[in-house]
Formats: sequence, structure tokens, C-alpha cells
Amino acid sequence: MATHKKPGNWRPRTQAVRGGQMRTPFQETAEALFMTSGYAYESPEEPEARFKGEAEGFTYTRYGNPTVAMFEQRMAALEGAPCARATATGMAAVSSVFLAALRQGDHVVAGKAMFGACRYVIEDILGRFGISSTLVDGTDVEAWQRAVQPTTKMFFLETPANPTLAICDLKAVAAVAEGCGARLIVDNAFASPALQRPMEFGAHIVVHSSTKYIDGQGRAMGGVILCHDDFLRDHLQIYLRNTGPSISPFTAWLHMKSLETLALRMRAHCENAEIIADFLASQKNVRRVLYPFRDDHPQHALARSQMDGGGGVVTFEVEGGKEGAFSVENAVKLIDVSNNLGDTKSLMTHPATTTHQRLSPEARAELGVSDGMLRISVGLEDPADLCEDLAQALARSGARHAR
Repeated sequence: MATHKKPGNWRPRTQAVRGGQMRTPFQETAEALFMTSGYAYESPEEPEARFKGEAEGFTYTRYGNPTVAMFEQRMAALEGAPCARATATGMAAVSSVFLAALRQGDHVVAGKAMFGACRYVIEDILGRFGISSTLVDGTDVEAWQRAVQPTTKMFFLETPANPTLAICDLKAVAAVAEGCGARLIVDNAFASPALQRPMEFGAHIVVHSSTKYIDGQGRAMGGVILCHDDFLRDHLQIYLRNTGPSISPFTAWLHMKSLETLALRMRAHCENAEIIADFLASQKNVRRVLYPFRDDHPQHALARSQMDGGGGVVTFEVEGGKEGAFSVENAVKLIDVSNNLGDTKSLMTHPATTTHQRLSPEARAELGVSDGMLRISVGLEDPADLCEDLAQALARSGARHAR
């Protein structure tokens, strides 16, 4: 099997199409899908050398697979990371990073504004193993510094955060992590490498739910961990091989092919999202709109300094609390009510009762996740149709709320 030559000066859009490509003797133009669990050898000496790490080659798909390897190499090229490992889901990627490297007595500092499942892993699962954590306002750099303890081993943040779209200063937080000898982990699922590459700002590890914008069409779940060689060698590789959160070769193939259009799709998502955000801001029964590239976003200047686009998610708050939000969701006709994101189809969810329902009302209030908040993953439909759908839904909700 031949590896496609990779010139060092390929630009990101070329890497998205050609990066990591391997061809069989058939010289196929589309990457091959290797649906196999095992591999045959010419002699018993060959697997011995591979298992010892003395020879390259595949031994078992839980350990590695040619299709998965192509996807991993392409993701690493796009993120500017030394190496990548794909997992079955985004949460498998997040939990694997923590559990591979942390030990009893270690400490984690994390930004409060994060996906509910990530918070559960940090506060509950890690706590069961004697790993303590401190949650901070991720936008407050000094709060990260104050939270550091002698046992702090990892920082974790999402930027933009789910669902508030809060922006963390990657360079500043990375400097704090570097100063105390901790690794900074960044969840980059909302931006994707097309819009943000955290390692350029000092992040040590990047995680993705490739279910979202990497796949881009709501088809299959997956995750990716991007890291440096020492973390892979000393922690991650042995953990992944022995616990088995491996991605399906078919899913890896789907997500790899989706990378070919990632930059084009993200540009269109951003364009549509900006239109939707501006439209929502003009509606009288919308209390506030959150979108990173709008001038009224609290960290809009920071967002523009570390992102190439505002992303495809718009968060807004309507009058009437949960009742008002639900009435909007019940009234939309084009937009789907769904807690997923990153699809070509526009999706709307109510974070307080879905992605963040595990949190106490007090914790949600602290994050700014109100009962009237709605999150839209803006798809690739005509934005005029989306605005018309939102207009009629908001009108119905406003009339109902007025009664």
C-alpha cells in the first residue's frame, strides 16, 4: 500500500482533500474502505515484530486500520497537530484524554461553560477516582491562575462554549497552563479546524466530536483526539488499545470524505448564521442574541482574533421563559427540533431541558443558560427561508405570550 506524497507546502484546503491518502495497487482515486477486524501475515516473525513495535503494519483494527489512519492523518494536518487518534464518539475522546493520563490525587481546572456531559465526566466520573476539579469562568484568565494547585495536571475548555458561545482567550490560558506544567485541552467541535486551530495558540491537546461539523450531515458519530507525540506515547496509545473506544472504519471513511468539503461548508454555515443572528436581533420578542462575530457579543474582538469565522451556531433568548421557548419550537416548520448540531439541516434545541438539563437551576443561571434560551445550529438552507420560518414562529409565540 503506497502513501500519497505530501508536499510540505500544501495549504489547508488541499490537505482536506489529499492529506494522509494511501492507495492500494489498484490506484483508486477515492480512498479505500477497509472493513476488516484483522490482518494476515506472511510469517509468524512478522506479527511478532509488529506487536513489539519493531516493524510498521496493522495487527488488529482496535489498534489501527488503514482507513482510520488516513482520517487521523488528515485531521492532524488540518489542526496542525503532530498526531491524531479517532474514537467512537466525541465523549469517548474527552473521557479518554482524562482517564489515560490522570491519577488519584491529580487536579483539573475547567471552564464552567461546557457541554453537560463534559461537566459530568469532570465532576462526577473523575471524582470517583480521586481526581479533584475546580470550575472557573473560562473568560477570566486570572481565575485560571487562581485555581491552580500543586497537583493541577490538566486545563479543559470549550471555545466557543456550548450553548452560550462564550469565548476563551486561548493564548492567555495556554500560557497559564504552561506556567504550572499542566496540559491545556480544548474542545474545538463548535469551530472545527476550518475556523480555529487551538494548537496555534498554545493548546497541548484538541478534542472533537466529529459527529458535528466534521461529518456535517448528521450521519454517524465519532471523535478525534489531537496531541503531541509524548502524550500519545506515554499515555493515550496504551489506554486506547486496552479500553477499545475505537471508531468504525466505515465512520472514519465517512468523516474523512466529509473533510473534503469542510472549508466550503463552514464558510456557508457562517454566512447563514450571521444573517440569522442579525435577523433575530431585530425581532421585538427576542431578548438577546449571542453570536461570536456580532459586535454586541461580549468577546467579539477576541473571537475575531483567534477564529476565521463566527461559526454556524446562534443562541438567542425569547420572552416567556420555558413556555415561550417551547412555543417557538412547536411553531417552527422548516427548522427541526433536535439537540444535535453541525448538520446541513438547521436544528433548534432548548439547552435547559436537553444538553444542560443535568445541571441544577442555580448552575444553569450561573452560566447564563436561561429557560428562554434556544440554540440554533444554522444549516445550509436558503437563509431567507430560515428567517421566514423564525418570523412566523416568533410571531405565534409572541401572540401566545401576550395573551
